[in-house]
Amino acid sequence: MTDWSAPFASAPITHTQVVPGSKSMTNRAYILAALGNGPSTVSGALRSRDTDLMRAALESMGTQFSDGADGTIHIRPAALHSAEINCGLAGTVMRFVPPVAAFAEGPVLFDGDAQARTRPMSTILDALRAVGVDVSGDRLPFTVRGAGHAEGGLVALDASGSSQFVSGLLLAAPRFARGLTVRHTGATLPSMPHIEMTVAMLAHAGVSVTAGDNTWSVDPQPIGGRAWAIEPDLSNATPFLAAAAVTGGFVRVPNWPVATTQPGDVIRDILGRMGCEVVLRASGSTHDLEVRGAQRGTLRGIRIDMGDIGELAPTVAALATHATTPSELTGIAHLRGHETDRLGALTAEINRLGGNCEELRDGLRIHPAPLHGGTWRTYADHRMATAGAIIGLTTRDVKVENVATTAKTLPGFAEMWADMVADGTGA
Repeated sequence: MTDWSAPFASAPITHTQVVPGSKSMTNRAYILAALGNGPSTVSGALRSRDTDLMRAALESMGTQFSDGADGTIHIRPAALHSAEINCGLAGTVMRFVPPVAAFAEGPVLFDGDAQARTRPMSTILDALRAVGVDVSGDRLPFTVRGAGHAEGGLVALDASGSSQFVSGLLLAAPRFARGLTVRHTGATLPSMPHIEMTVAMLAHAGVSVTAGDNTWSVDPQPIGGRAWAIEPDLSNATPFLAAAAVTGGFVRVPNWPVATTQPGDVIRDILGRMGCEVVLRASGSTHDLEVRGAQRGTLRGIRIDMGDIGELAPTVAALATHATTPSELTGIAHLRGHETDRLGALTAEINRLGGNCEELRDGLRIHPAPLHGGTWRTYADHRMATAGAIIGLTTRDVKVENVATTAKTLPGFAEMWADMVADGTGA
């Protein structure tokens, strides 16, 4: 595994970056299409390790995928059957597909990367058991013994570890004989925008969801085949926008949605609060997001509860290392259960390069400190890799370990990043 020399930007970045489709929307569309009552199409789908794993999981159970010449993916639902599923390190696969497997005829075995075997899974597996599904095991590897149907009913669960537990149940809820009522019993519920995305996509498929106080009810009903148009992945856009912020440059991302359930949209407010000029500008029938960074070396720190937007924490932590005042990122204790313990990893790697990062009970506190070169470890975590790339823009001789892990959600990131620096600074 070769370390990647993160490109250093000797001048402000000026760049336009086209961002591929949303992983979260792509994988939800795939699930709904597989459970639908007719064919669906998906345009603008992300092709990445996570989405390829989702497609392979559904195909292995019988769902039919085909690729159109124009890039549109055609999906035809079919009777589901036994399969062996590789989850890789994809949380959406390991948490969204088990409820689907309840409707397969026969056992479905789930396994994944060695690191994935440490990720919490008992919450959703116990929830499936509570509504009549035969499951053996509490984490990867585990087996769902599908019977072609499942009873459903009321399930109470603590989803404070991940909103994916709620979304995974809701996506399959219309297929249960009695539907599902999902009640969150924990004190906190992270990443609520992702649940809102799930509910909105269910509505697009013709499914009615009744939402109450930490409770969602879905009656048995058909899931309609639909044409899905996937938005750009706004979380994957954030490192490129951060490049404008830390270099005092200008970055434009085309086709930014005016209204969206993607958590990445909050980057607009974050960058504005840190001193950047942020404009959503009409461009024909779409909009472009434009970020102009403050003068290099004048970025402000930020204190923010990131409970709903935890996936942005590595980007914001990298931004905070450039700020002239302290930052506190809170509400993100659940990040300890992501691809790696992101709080511990960010603290270790920022401090390794001379920074001043303190791990809190539910977040990070980052003080201004001069950084120096060195190896930034990624822990097989795609967002750790992009955070290291951001720091490397303004700190010479940063080497990012295993930058290829970004293929999880953004294949070709290293080339895109190098092109941005070369094009944007005249390097």
